[in-house]
Amino acid sequence: MPANSVNLVMIVFLVFMIGVMWWQSKKAKQQQREKQDFRANLQPGTEIITIGGVIGKVVSVDTQYEEIVIDSEGSLLRFSFNAISREYVRPAYVSDDEVDENGNPLPQEDATATTDDDQAQVPLEESVSVTSSDTNDENVKDSTDKQ
Repeated sequence: MPANSVNLVMIVFLVFMIGVMWWQSKKAKQQQREKQDFRANLQPGTEIITIGGVIGKVVSVDTQYEEIVIDSEGSLLRFSFNAISREYVRPAYVSDDEVDENGNPLPQEDATATTDDDQAQVPLEESVSVTSSDTNDENVKDSTDKQ
C-alpha cells in the first residue's frame, strides 16, 4: 500500500472519531440540562426515586444548599439534588388471571347473561319434578282425547 492511501485512511478515521466524540458530548450536555431542569422544578408532592432506589414524595426543597427532603413510608430522609434519579411512575399491575399466555387481556364476561352453566346448576329434584309434571299433563290430555 502506498503511503498516500495510508495517510488518507488515517485522516478519515481521525475525522470519524472526532465526529463521534462531538456527538456524544452534545448528547451528554442535553441529558445534563434535562436533569438540571428536572431538579430545579421539583415541587412538594412529586414522587421521586433516588439513585439508591429509595422511593418517596418530596416534602421540601432547599435550593440554597441543593438538598431535598422526601417522605418514604413515614420516614423523612434528606438527600442532595445529585442523589435524585428521576420522577417515579408506579408500573401498572396486571394479574396473571386477567391475561392469556401471550399477555393479551381476556374478554370480560357479562355477569347478567345466562349461560348453560347457570342452567346446569338447577338441582336435580327440580328438573325431575318439572319433567314428570309435564308428562302427567300430556297423559291427561291423551286420555281426554281418546274419550
